[in-house]
Amino acid sequence: MLAGQRIAVVLPAYNAARTLERTVTEIDREIVDDLILTDDASTDATAVLAKSLGLYTIIHDRNRGYGANQKTCYAAALGRGADIVVMLHPDYQYSPRLIPAMASMIVSGHYDAVLASRIMGVGALAGGMPLWKFLANRALTLAENLLLAQHFSEYHTGFRAWSRRVLETLPLDRCSDDFVFDNQMIVQALHAGYRFGEISCPTRYFKEASSINFQRSVTYGFGVLDTALRFRLDRAGIRPWPLLGKPEP
Repeated sequence: MLAGQRIAVVLPAYNAARTLERTVTEIDREIVDDLILTDDASTDATAVLAKSLGLYTIIHDRNRGYGANQKTCYAAALGRGADIVVMLHPDYQYSPRLIPAMASMIVSGHYDAVLASRIMGVGALAGGMPLWKFLANRALTLAENLLLAQHFSEYHTGFRAWSRRVLETLPLDRCSDDFVFDNQMIVQALHAGYRFGEISCPTRYFKEASSINFQRSVTYGFGVLDTALRFRLDRAGIRPWPLLGKPEP
């Protein structure tokens, strides 16, 4: 708990048994009140390990996709009383030690959501991010900033914090069940007028860390551009987009 606010960390997992324990070990249990893992029908021992580590564990009966996994995570966190929800990939690519800092940024009242950026500073390539991923990240982020009229350092991090109010008002059920969910959720929050902060986060790329392949990355990239363009057309009054809805901040 932080300043009287209950903190939950949600871990959307698929075949994360090799990295889960390392990730969980670095989570500050004095600050974090609830640890929730949704296992998206993994073929390894992710769920068994999660339970042995004391995580509240939900198991999908079939593989529903990365976006659907997050939807389950957020619904569970809200249902269990979280005031701030931190979404962290359990692949040990990001530093869990930043959870208190991210939650504090929301507790301060300055921000409704916080993104942990691998790009701020010089950590991405030094941490092993492949050059093609770095360049793709930069190109997509530039295009998104132009279309969304923002100045984010990146949109593609797997480490984010959200206030309860954001999660309760966004129509997340309208978002994709696949990887583009992350970007659709961001544009929903921007459309609703919520305030974003960023924090620099070191990254680690290694064999056991999860990563989508090149073909899925290309599909994701086109999905990201489509999301940003639809947002711009909606904002310009040219083509309304049902995904955005009319949430009240």
